[in-house]
Amino acid sequence: MTIQLSAFKSIPDFARGQVRDLRVRWALEEAGIPYTTKLLGQGEQKSEPYVTDWQPFGQVPAIHEDGLHMFESGAIVLHIGETSDVLLPKDPAGRARATQWLLCALNTMEVVIQQYASINIFFANEEWAKLRKPSLEEQMKGRLHALSKALGSKDWLDARFTAGDLLMITVLRILNGTNFLDATPNLVAYKKRGEARSAFQRALNAQIADIEGTRSAA
Repeated sequence: MTIQLSAFKSIPDFARGQVRDLRVRWALEEAGIPYTTKLLGQGEQKSEPYVTDWQPFGQVPAIHEDGLHMFESGAIVLHIGETSDVLLPKDPAGRARATQWLLCALNTMEVVIQQYASINIFFANEEWAKLRKPSLEEQMKGRLHALSKALGSKDWLDARFTAGDLLMITVLRILNGTNFLDATPNLVAYKKRGEARSAFQRALNAQIADIEGTRSAA
């Protein structure tokens, strides 16, 4: 298996550790699959070759794996999970639950959390953003409370770490630098457990090394 992953060559400081290629890198590290990176310069993700051959919407990440071309971080993580029961349990019920939490991370949690982050970073001074922010904060608090209740005292969302946790933790990391998780100490501890995994640390270090131009080829 030969995988090449698209990622940015340079990003603003606030985006380090947040760009979604980190999710794919983490999954590859958990599965023990080596990869190389196709690094894109400013604006290159919108170029015709990239849009045609890699990602039709001009985003990262995307992968080339032998004859397979894929985009969307959640789909790629699920695909990688097919190769590793670290990410997707072999039993059908466990597999279904892991997929459920992966989709929850993207469709229930990230859709609200990313809106909040975008308002704070890019539109904080816009009048419409000031009007939208209070209701968005309440919606986000409600979903974080529900997630906290579902996690309870467990280490992971199901019996053990899965791709569902991987995606959920990367979504919660969007709130780094805010105090929104403070009201849910179990989510704070949950995020820290994920970040402490050696595979996550390798993925994060690789993303930063690519940005800084210090990463060796896999």
